[in-house]
Amino acid sequence: MRIGVTIFLTDRTIDPVTLAIEAEARGFESLYFPEHTHIPVSRVTAPPTGDEELKDEYKRTLDPLIAIGAAAAVTKKIILGTGVSLVAQHDPIVMAKQLATLDVLSGGRVTLGVGFGWNQDEMADHGVDYTTRRAQAREHMLAMIELWTNDEASFSGTYVNFPPSWSWPKPVQRPRLRTLVGGGAGPKLFAQVAEYADGWFPIGGAGVREAIPQLKAAWDEAGRTGTPEIVPFGVLPDPGKLDYYRSIGCSEVVLRVEGLGRDSALRQLDQMAVTTSS
Repeated sequence: MRIGVTIFLTDRTIDPVTLAIEAEARGFESLYFPEHTHIPVSRVTAPPTGDEELKDEYKRTLDPLIAIGAAAAVTKKIILGTGVSLVAQHDPIVMAKQLATLDVLSGGRVTLGVGFGWNQDEMADHGVDYTTRRAQAREHMLAMIELWTNDEASFSGTYVNFPPSWSWPKPVQRPRLRTLVGGGAGPKLFAQVAEYADGWFPIGGAGVREAIPQLKAAWDEAGRTGTPEIVPFGVLPDPGKLDYYRSIGCSEVVLRVEGLGRDSALRQLDQMAVTTSS
């Protein structure tokens, strides 16, 4: 079971270059960055954390794709990913190019963590309807896969349309980037995992074991071979929890580094390295 880390990367936390170098040096195998393009001052949507006020980090996130590029330039082995990217809020033609370029420059080390989003205010500014965000994210993913897979790619859908087109580079990973879909367990989510992804990216581990049969049923129904990945995300570095995740077949676990300054982040990495090696 691989062990990775994630941080709510902002302009006030440790920088992605230092974090990537230090995480790789300590033997962590993956590093993930979240995404919010902006946070409207209006508060139509309550904070997902249950807090009365939205935490400051949501307003200050660095762009994850640029952060991945910076991290890729100073590392050799560590997997670099989005945790998660709000793909419905992106132009899929542009994003396909960005992600493929990152995969080429990193030597095939990019993982796309896909999220559907919770902030209605934010997605509305991108022209995304909250009620159809999952369907739009799905089309964006399918359109990007077409661009990554085919020399002449085209797509015709409700949200994405383009005629036969050329788009290079293609990702190093074939036929597409490693993709994990985040969200709560359920038939709609697992149908998307089985259709175009490599696995499930649940936040934490609550309810994961109970959901595995449903995930595998969706996987089999879609005619997929092998086994879907299960990657609990943003969890605390507890040895008992790690043993539990290993016992239920998780392929990777991503530990949460609190978004503090450089010295604090490095201390956390040191403590996590000790915990995960014991």
